[in-house]
Amino acid sequence: MRERWFYPGLLPQSFGPRAWSYVFGTAGDQIASGFFTSFSLALVTTMVSLIVGIPAGRALGLYDFAGKKLISLLLILPIIVPPLSVAMGLHLWFIRLGLAETFTGVVLIHLTFCLPYTIFVIWGVFADYNPDFEEQARSLGASPAITVLQVMLPMILPGITVAALFSFLLSWSQYLSTLIIGGGKMLTLPILLFSLMDSGDRPIAAAVSLVFIFPAFLALMGSAHNLGRSGLKGVR
Repeated sequence: MRERWFYPGLLPQSFGPRAWSYVFGTAGDQIASGFFTSFSLALVTTMVSLIVGIPAGRALGLYDFAGKKLISLLLILPIIVPPLSVAMGLHLWFIRLGLAETFTGVVLIHLTFCLPYTIFVIWGVFADYNPDFEEQARSLGASPAITVLQVMLPMILPGITVAALFSFLLSWSQYLSTLIIGGGKMLTLPILLFSLMDSGDRPIAAAVSLVFIFPAFLALMGSAHNLGRSGLKGVR
């Protein structure tokens, strides 16, 4: 039965399982594949963003050096420039480097948008960070690795949580850059969702959109729980 919902009715005139039968039945394999690809891209992008962003944010937050303002400008350019211009501009380079239509290429284009946010968030954390705690740990015999793992990381954990959330959500929702660099071979949930919206079948598009927002909702709730539990005391 096809769902109907006409004005001025407050509730649909009929309900049916057609949309969810499509999601979990007819196109179940395709949607599962898109979900796994989107999640893998977002997870890898988030991890690389943190690996690069934490030392970069620390350097920018704790030290003054020549070219710092220029670095800030270069970091903000991918954010203020339209994503279509960035993706089209890098597409030719990616083709020449053999990165187009590859998982690595899509991760790199996602990093173009995610990494600046990560660096700026970590930069703000280290701007209020007191490195004297690390010096005290080293004076008590802690190795550099122990100092990082047991002193620095716990203190900046709220900032890491926010930066990871930004990176994950930005990568998870990327459509245009994934379509251009992936060349249609990297099938993600946003690409599937946009194609379903263009088809005009709103119930199915709505069902897929709920599948799309579920991981983002879990990531948001997990981050809110972590921030609510630890507060911002670690970065003061």
